Formats: sequence, structure tokens, C-alpha cells
Amino acid sequence: MPLRSLLLALLITFIWGVNFVVIKLSVTDAPPLLVAALRFALAALPAVFFIPRPVMRWQLLVGYGLAVGVVQFGLLYLAIQLGMSAGLASLLMQMQAFLTALLAAALLREKLGPNQVLGMALAFGGMGVIGLLADHQTSLIGFGLVLVAAGGWAVSNIFVRSAGNANMLSLVVWSALIPPLPLTLLAGVTSGWDAVGRTLTSSGPGFWLAVAFMGYFNTVLGFGIWNWLIQQHGASRVAPLSLLVPVFGMLSSALYFQETFPPLKVLGAALVFVGLIVHVFGGVWLGRWRAVQG
Repeated sequence: MPLRSLLLALLITFIWGVNFVVIKLSVTDAPPLLVAALRFALAALPAVFFIPRPVMRWQLLVGYGLAVGVVQFGLLYLAIQLGMSAGLASLLMQMQAFLTALLAAALLREKLGPNQVLGMALAFGGMGVIGLLADHQTSLIGFGLVLVAAGGWAVSNIFVRSAGNANMLSLVVWSALIPPLPLTLLAGVTSGWDAVGRTLTSSGPGFWLAVAFMGYFNTVLGFGIWNWLIQQHGASRVAPLSLLVPVFGMLSSALYFQETFPPLKVLGAALVFVGLIVHVFGGVWLGRWRAVQG
């Protein structure tokens, strides 16, 4: 991969990692589901007027929008407001890789390799360690919500696979039209319409800059460049670099919030991360080992 493309990939993973800190800052005094709704509203507008609609069935488009917007990010924002740390959230969201593999095996009849099974075992073990360290009720609830959010990401991946060769940037932009309405309604029900109104009318420039960062840089620019890199260099070269997202997420959270990682939490995080590496690269390593042995 050329140096320019590698630097672009590193920039996007950095943006996606730092985004977890931005989420935590934005939901401190605002309804989290409303913040998610605003993020997707900005991601859709005005881009839908310039980017053609993706060529795919509308059921898949709506399903993808609900899975990503309402389940994945809606629950992620709620979990972070309820006490889930930004750093660990960035790591646990990567459980989507394993959940996607399980869903693909169940629904699309894709086979699981031994490296995927081993990676899942390591990651789920690490997840169990982190879950046992939840020190109060909101952390435990937040932990569960992040895992369900990762499940929403996995479901959206299945929708993407079912969409064939649809343009991914078009999919991201047009599907962003779906979440704002249900997320805003849910925000009004869960946080109260007074809180929704105060956020929309009284929030300062820092809040709106955070929402703009999430909508434009993290979503439109991020996915646009990422998909371009995959088209230019192939998914096998680009996709593994997403493992840097939790690295940047945990580092930025530690620096900004002074988040600490006691030994058992480090152990749990290490097991999840090693599981991810085995899941992504283990098949290649196993193939090379068999080639050498054969």
C-alpha cells in the first residue's frame, strides 16, 4: 500500500478512535439518543442532494439504517452516558467482528475457521473479565448496552453483504435519513421533551462542533475515504487496520479523561484484542503454516 494511502487509513482510524471521547463529551448534558439523531441528520444533509441513492432494495436500506443508527449508535451513546468508559467502549464495539461471523454462519451458511473459533474464545473470555469488573450498576448496564450495540453493527454487516455491489458511501448517506426520527422520538420519551428542546435551543458552539465532527468527519468523510481505500487496495489490506481504532480510542480516553486501567482490566482488554488479531490474521497464519508443513 502506498505511503499516502497508509497515512489516510491511519487518519481515519484515529478519527474513529477519538470519536469515542467526542461522544462522551457530547452526551454529558444532552439526551444521548438526541445526539445520535443529530449526528445522522448532519451525515444525511446536505449530502443526499449530491450523492445518488444506492442501487438496492429499500427494505435493506431501512434495515441497515435502523441497525446502525438506532441499535448500534443509539445504544452506544446511551451506554457511554450511563457510565461506560470511552476507551473500553471503543474496544468492546469490536466484538462486532465475532458476532458478524456467527450471524454469517447461521444465516448465510458461511463456515467458521479454527482461528475464528479460537479468537472468539479468547475475546469472550476477556469480555467476561471486563464484565466482572463492573463496579456499579450503571457500568454493568452500560457494558450490556455496548454489547447489544455491537450486535446491531453485526446485523448491519449482514445487510451490507446482502446488498451486493451497492455503493457504500451512498448507503451510508442515504441510510442516515432513517435514524433521526425514531431516535428523536425515543429521546423525547426517555429524557423528556423539555430536555430535547433545551438541547436544540440552548447548546453552545462546543456541542454543535462535536455533532458536526461526528456527522461529517466521522461518518461521511471517514466512511468515504475508507471505502475508497478498500476499492483501491482491497479489503484484505485495508480492513485489518481497523484494529487500530480501539488503540486510539483507549489512548485518547486515557489522556483526556485520565482513565485508569487496573491489571485485571488490562488482562481482559488484552484477551479481547488478541482474540481480534487471531480472528483477523489467524487464517493467513494457519495457511502459511500448512504450506510449510506440506
